[in-house]
Amino acid sequence: MLTIGQVATYLGVTVRAIRHYHQRGLLPEPERDASGYRRYGADAVVTLVRIKAMSDAGVPLARIDELMAASPEQFATSVAAIDTDLKEQISDLKRRRRRIAELSAGDRLFLPEEVVALLDRVREIGLSQEAVRTERDTWILLVAQYPDQVPGWAAEKLAMLEDVAFQRLYLTADQAAGWSRDDPRLEALADEVNSFGGLRAPDTDGKKPILALDALVAVTIMAAQSGKPVPALERLVELCRLRAKPN
Repeated sequence: MLTIGQVATYLGVTVRAIRHYHQRGLLPEPERDASGYRRYGADAVVTLVRIKAMSDAGVPLARIDELMAASPEQFATSVAAIDTDLKEQISDLKRRRRRIAELSAGDRLFLPEEVVALLDRVREIGLSQEAVRTERDTWILLVAQYPDQVPGWAAEKLAMLEDVAFQRLYLTADQAAGWSRDDPRLEALADEVNSFGGLRAPDTDGKKPILALDALVAVTIMAAQSGKPVPALERLVELCRLRAKPN
């Protein structure tokens, strides 16, 4: 006859685990002896060995009681069903791991490689984090509308970023978000933007590519919709349109 501590040590489990088995109804709790200790006989120890073996094998505690009372045929059937459940869980975990791996790919999870390369480039030249995020979100929306045209547009814009003058313009437009609406530098900046193609959205037929600073239009729209307008950029967009030379 063994105490609960001795049984726990023998089986390599905790006393708490054995008490949990009692609470789940898997093992009757023995009566206390004259000294006040609960003593476990051979039958109880054998039962605990079986419970631990099945638990270690991955059998849910809720099904152990069923298996303990099962005939050999029922036991085999139940074990096969548990094995099937485990296989499904393993497949689900593998799917989750693949999704986690995809998430680590960052922008590549939902954008074409050409756009990812463009985003990497604007980060390299020093575009602010907020501007990069707006650029990314703009491309996500464009991919949803023009999936076939986007790679070409992104490649064209990436090529433009090889021009040092265009890089400087892009960074200045980003910095302009912090200017006041009546800053005189906005007029000169508007002329410079227009010299690189101005601001307009692509045609739905895809014949007109996305131009140099269409992200400026996107950031002003998104900012206005979020209740956080950017006055300087709103004014810049206005000036670009007012000062653009007619075709």
